[in-house]
Amino acid sequence: MTMGVEAWFMDSSDEDQRKPHRLNPNQPVSLDELQKLGVFYWKLNADIYETDPELEQIRKDQGYSYMDIITIHKDKLPNYEEKLKMFFEEHLHVDDEIRYILDGQAYFDVRDKEDRWIRISMRKGDLITLPAGIYHRFTLDETNYTKAMRLFVGEPVWKAYNRPADDFDIRQKYVASLQGS
Repeated sequence: MTMGVEAWFMDSSDEDQRKPHRLNPNQPVSLDELQKLGVFYWKLNADIYETDPELEQIRKDQGYSYMDIITIHKDKLPNYEEKLKMFFEEHLHVDDEIRYILDGQAYFDVRDKEDRWIRISMRKGDLITLPAGIYHRFTLDETNYTKAMRLFVGEPVWKAYNRPADDFDIRQKYVASLQGS
């Protein structure tokens, strides 16, 4: 059985961000390694997201009271190219980032403890949480389409803080949380 999500260390090529950017040979990253960084993952049935008891339970357990849906495609998202550039800027948030892929595909890139990029391939049914304070970025893959649910604890805060943001309390708290792992 596969772990459900595929992740790997990225190459340093500045070729199109939508390409996989695997090292040669590929260096996969396990779900355990992602969890040590505070990244958590669930595989759900996206076809029933409106009535899914498993999603309801996760939302209840984690306190995800707010939800909306974003479709990232050139025909659906105003200022598509600018938004994609913005999502791909390395940044952090003061809240966890929770995303559930309802359709299509995309990548989340996160930094490991040694500051290396890890690319996480997201497909329909993948729900991921990135901890507050982790440096990350987001991009579509070469299909140029994804539809995602965005979840929040309380009111959504859309503010992203581009790197460098090392002096933020939340960044220092996040880095400190890695010391034990």
